[in-house]
Amino acid sequence: MQDLSLSAVTAGFVTVLVGYSSSAVIVFQAAKASGAGPAEIASWMWALGLGTGLTCIGLSLRYRVPVVTAWSTPGAALLVTSAAGLPLSAAIGAFILSGALMLLFGATGWFERQMSRLPVPLASGMLAGVLLRFGLDVFVAMKTQALLTLAMFALYLAGRRFWPRYAVPGVLLVGTAIAAHQGQLHLAGLHLALARPILTVPTFTWSALVGVAVPLFVVTMASQNVPGVTVMRASGYRETPVSPLITWTGLATVVLAPFGAFALNLAAITAAICTGSEAHPDPARRYVASVVAGGFYLMLGLMGATVGALFAAFPRELVLAVAGMALFGAIGSGLATALREDTQREPALITFLITASGVSLLGIGSAFWGLVGGLVAVAVLGG
Repeated sequence: MQDLSLSAVTAGFVTVLVGYSSSAVIVFQAAKASGAGPAEIASWMWALGLGTGLTCIGLSLRYRVPVVTAWSTPGAALLVTSAAGLPLSAAIGAFILSGALMLLFGATGWFERQMSRLPVPLASGMLAGVLLRFGLDVFVAMKTQALLTLAMFALYLAGRRFWPRYAVPGVLLVGTAIAAHQGQLHLAGLHLALARPILTVPTFTWSALVGVAVPLFVVTMASQNVPGVTVMRASGYRETPVSPLITWTGLATVVLAPFGAFALNLAAITAAICTGSEAHPDPARRYVASVVAGGFYLMLGLMGATVGALFAAFPRELVLAVAGMALFGAIGSGLATALREDTQREPALITFLITASGVSLLGIGSAFWGLVGGLVAVAVLGG
């Protein structure tokens, strides 16, 4: 309680707001493609909220660093196509196998050994590239909601000048007030109800293993866990052991997969909200933000399918503006670290540009390919 602060609470709330509003719809689509009905979809959201909340809280309190977990958004997008036509029980079996592979890679320490070889400038360039779109979205949102976003941006600048710790909380409150005054908060159709977990007995087939389990594992590790570790390292949390984090998220996936938790992993984009200075000026007290985020994940998981309606109540532009302003500091520090060393400046820049481009190959997102491009540049150019 001594480490609790308004800025940490706000960072935790914004983390969950961005996480749900940006990917809950994709999870619904993935569940439908896997053969889930309305009751099973509610169970999926229950399992994902429970798993994310418990791992956020438990790992953050254990290591006293902001460990933010999430479900695999690229994995959900992959399921929309790869799980179509499979029985739901076979898809659940694939989720368990994918989680078991994550558990294996974490328990053996193989993943952490590979991550320890990653140059810091490349990691920082990838972080800045991942977050760049969110910073740009602040100004893109001005095209459609000029008054709302300009007022929020003006308050952000004033807040950074006079009360830096409370700039983002102030932006969130003012944006919500303006949206409510303009009639853009759609709360009338919101009906909250507790979700009921539904157990689906898994079946294991070769087609689901090859077509779903292995691709889901690769996409989750490459597009979520690699950037997730990179965000922590680039934010200064270099001493936190990685293997237990991967092990626990893999174990949580295995345990909760029968209820619909298809892939739990380290967060990347939302993690930067809790690891940055906006959460708290003191890095040692930022873990509270991820604990708060975990609490919100638990509460929303209990509400299951009503979650989408809750976050749909906020205007899209408000979410974009708050997320982008909360990440300004992380984008700036990532770029500064990436370009600091002359010998690795160009490889770091290549990493940043590839990551920021959003290119996706073989179902794997640009963050992974940015690192690949940067490592190739280091090998060719030296440094």
